[in-house]
Amino acid sequence: MAKTTTGAERRLLEYMLDRNRAEVVGVVRGLSEADARRRLVTSMTTPIGLLKHAAVAERIWFQHVLAGLPEDECDGGTTPGDASFVVADNETLDEVITEFERASERSRAIAADFDLDVVKTHPRAGDVSLRFIYLLLIEDFARHAGHGDILREQIEDPEAFSRR
Repeated sequence: MAKTTTGAERRLLEYMLDRNRAEVVGVVRGLSEADARRRLVTSMTTPIGLLKHAAVAERIWFQHVLAGLPEDECDGGTTPGDASFVVADNETLDEVITEFERASERSRAIAADFDLDVVKTHPRAGDVSLRFIYLLLIEDFARHAGHGDILREQIEDPEAFSRR
């Protein structure tokens, strides 16, 4: 991905969202299946679960809210909260990466048909614009990439955490 630091607002928003999407995927790439599923905190958060959650967020905000698809017509889960972090035992890390990348690609295609100022209604947040959706997911994915970085550090160097 070429570095983008100037240009129109939409170009910058899309670049930053794609950058954070790549960071969320980067956190899990190269992990074993077992390490990707390790729960190192009391919440439902695991490296693979973060990616699954991000795919759910893509579908909720772009397919359901922006495109107006009923939740049962979205191309995967749309249940928010802890349930969005759950990965089935038979799902592989590669499959969850592919799921997220497919959801992201569909989000890009959907968003391309809308102006930043279009207003749609989220069932709990109320009226939102595409600009808001971009900003929300930029923040959400950046935060989750940071969570993933910490989990990965714990996986790769568990003694560093026990010495503290």
